[in-house]
Amino acid sequence: MSVWAVLSIVAFTLVMVFAATAGVYVSRLVRRPAQPIGDELQAIPKVLAKVRKREPMTEEELALARQAISDRGSFMALCIPLTIFSIGCFYVFGSLEHLHGATPSERTFLGVIPMFTSTNLGIRMLRSASLKRRLPK
Repeated sequence: MSVWAVLSIVAFTLVMVFAATAGVYVSRLVRRPAQPIGDELQAIPKVLAKVRKREPMTEEELALARQAISDRGSFMALCIPLTIFSIGCFYVFGSLEHLHGATPSERTFLGVIPMFTSTNLGIRMLRSASLKRRLPK
């Protein structure tokens, strides 16, 4: 087996592990009771903006902010962008394996697009998780 085949197998295994973990995480989120204020349109971005600006918040808003920040900082939540990143790796490595040493085209590297988007998503999740320090005690 070539290097690309081994990397494809590893990437596919990571896709399965991360997708299973993300599925468990999402099922936990679905079963959790919803916050009353969370049903409003754009409630979480508004509350997180208040946390960023250190504006005063009600108890409901504070509870929603704590919940959203802890949700985004969880390793299981980070499995969602990791799944997307692994899918991109699997596509690129699989395409390179399929070529058997031939010159790769632009199509081979289409998997880089989900890699970039998942990196952006992961960075945004980590940035909003870092707001934990700004929450009032």
